[in-house]
Amino acid sequence: MGKETVWVLGDQLDRSGQALAEADPATHRILMVESLGKLASKNWHIQRAHFVVASMRRFAEELRDAGFEVDYRRAESLQQGLADHRKQFAPVRVAAMEPASRNGLLLLQRQEVDVCRSNQFLCHPDEFAQWAKGRKSFKMEDFYRWQRRRLGYLMDGDQPVGGQWNFDAENRQRPPKLSPDQARTFWPSPPQSILDEIDHQVIADMPSTVWGAAPDGTWATSRDQALLRLDHFIVNLLPRFGPHEDAMLTGNWHLAHSLLAQYLNIGLLRPAEVCDAVEVAYRSGAVPIASAEGFIRQIIGWREYVWGLYWMWGPDYRHRNELEAHRPIPPAFRGEAPTQMRCVSTTLQTLHDHGWVHHIQRLMILGNLALLTGVEPWAMATWMWAGFVDGAEWVMAPNVVGMSLHADGGMMATKPYAAGGAYIDKMSDYCKGCRYDRKQRTGPDACPFTTLYWDFLARHAERFGRNPRVVTQVRAAQKLTDLVQVRVRAQEVMEMLDAGTL
Repeated sequence: MGKETVWVLGDQLDRSGQALAEADPATHRILMVESLGKLASKNWHIQRAHFVVASMRRFAEELRDAGFEVDYRRAESLQQGLADHRKQFAPVRVAAMEPASRNGLLLLQRQEVDVCRSNQFLCHPDEFAQWAKGRKSFKMEDFYRWQRRRLGYLMDGDQPVGGQWNFDAENRQRPPKLSPDQARTFWPSPPQSILDEIDHQVIADMPSTVWGAAPDGTWATSRDQALLRLDHFIVNLLPRFGPHEDAMLTGNWHLAHSLLAQYLNIGLLRPAEVCDAVEVAYRSGAVPIASAEGFIRQIIGWREYVWGLYWMWGPDYRHRNELEAHRPIPPAFRGEAPTQMRCVSTTLQTLHDHGWVHHIQRLMILGNLALLTGVEPWAMATWMWAGFVDGAEWVMAPNVVGMSLHADGGMMATKPYAAGGAYIDKMSDYCKGCRYDRKQRTGPDACPFTTLYWDFLARHAERFGRNPRVVTQVRAAQKLTDLVQVRVRAQEVMEMLDAGTL
């Protein structure tokens, strides 16, 4: 009798994943397809593309070492790879785990692949739908507390350790004043892998459309190396994760952030083992509660919440554009022009060098500028999807369309995450030495963020004037004595941004 085939997709690189977990080399063959069409579909950051492809090729070798016959194909499309596999091997059955995208699920269904339930997350979309059933509105905090209770993390019986659910108020401190050398010691960089033959071949196979600095071993492409990164984070960075998780510094590109999301997203790490490690570190006294709780909230709260919303809100969500934003991605974002805004240029340089910036740089620098200037939401989401090593459709749709650009009208967040230069100055050292003055809102030296912030509030006064979380700022904008000049300057700023001269 012929063998069954287990199709392992590129973001399911986990031996314990459903479909693969019970496969036996004697009865099952593994299919993996590297889609050339997918590689050509976007202008990927080279480190993002390399990370996925090198991880796939390395995982295929690990499966071969475990005794499996692996049919690893490079094909024009996933469909073509499956068709060629079926033609050559005539499997009695093809099975796969639920993919992380709607298009992927439709593909498997149309190709008559047996799809089994995914176990890559701690809350399956079916369980999320049950939690959401009957609720008039959704709050991440409610979901997070439900997750804490059902999963048992940082709990003493039925109560949270430390007597409260959320220590976020302790985790918004200004950045410490450290020299670059001090910052590197305070927040040590993750281990680096030595590039090998697989890495160099993947780099050679990249399409000409990729951009960014070449891979340098920062991002692990095997489970063993990913586990080393997890250990590094728990020991060296987690104790300092909480207080400055919103801070931004020119002297250190990662601070105390874990740099683990991409490993979770493709299966090299599992969310339960990451949270288990954090719990052990807290219970041992090595990590304060504010840092442990703040990080676990990111994993079982925010990450799983975004995952659930992606599936619940359906395919039309990506087209939401409540603020009628239609501006294209700025040339500076695309690497086609420089910018004199120090916060933006620093963030974009980090993105170029590493294919990654942390959540506040995404939300309050890149996303904030896109929100204030009216960049088209799905174009922004697609750009981030292609540019970040942890990018994925399910990640970017709620985070960018909803939270960052407020294009869903408040489904994801009850207020727009808009801010001027004062916030950036508070949470970073970017404003020091910048060409623009964050205290000015008009004139050629005015901080673009400050100008655009007040213009944004005036432009959308009718909508946000009814929002209790923003109404005070809207009224303040309407009382500005120089509001006319601010709005004229805002148009000049947007034209300069479009022209690549800002």
